[in-house]
Amino acid sequence: MAERTQYEELMRQFSAFGAVRRELGRIMPSDCPGGSAAVLTLLDRYGDMRMSKLAELLSVDMSVTSRHVTHVVDRGWIERSPDPADKRSRILRLTPRGRAQVDELSRRTAQLLADRLSDWSDEEVGQLIRLMARLRADFGDCRTAPPRPTTPHTPHLALDHTTRTPA
Repeated sequence: MAERTQYEELMRQFSAFGAVRRELGRIMPSDCPGGSAAVLTLLDRYGDMRMSKLAELLSVDMSVTSRHVTHVVDRGWIERSPDPADKRSRILRLTPRGRAQVDELSRRTAQLLADRLSDWSDEEVGQLIRLMARLRADFGDCRTAPPRPTTPHTPHLALDHTTRTPA
C-alpha cells in the first residue's frame, strides 16, 4: 500500500490536472462550452436516450441537463422526439450536424493531446490510459456509492478548500 505522502501528492496532481482540463476547454469552438460537448459526447458514445439518463450520466440535476440540451438543440446538433414507450418523455438523438460537431471536438482534442504528448512513447500513453481507466473503475459510480468509512487502510485526505491542497 502506498504511503500517506504519496496519496497527498496524488491529491496535488489531481488538483493541478484542472489546468489540463482548462486548456482542453480553450481549444473548443466558442459556441460549444463544456456542458454542450459533454452532451454530444455522451450521445455519441451511448446512443439515443431520455433526458433522465443523460442527467444521470452527466451527474447533474435535470435543470442543468435541460439547459445543456436546449443549447445543443438550438444549434441543430441534437433533436428531441417523442418516446414511443412514453409520449410524455423525449428521446434525444444526435443530428448529422451534431455528429460533425463531435468529430470536430474529437479532432481538436486528439491534436492537442498529440502535440502535448509528442515526446511520450506509445507504451507510456497506453500505460496512462490503463491507469486512468483502473482509477475510474476503482471509484465505481461515485454518484450512488455511499462513502467508505475511514480506516487505517483507507486514509482520508480532506481538502483545504482555500488552497486546494490536502489538509
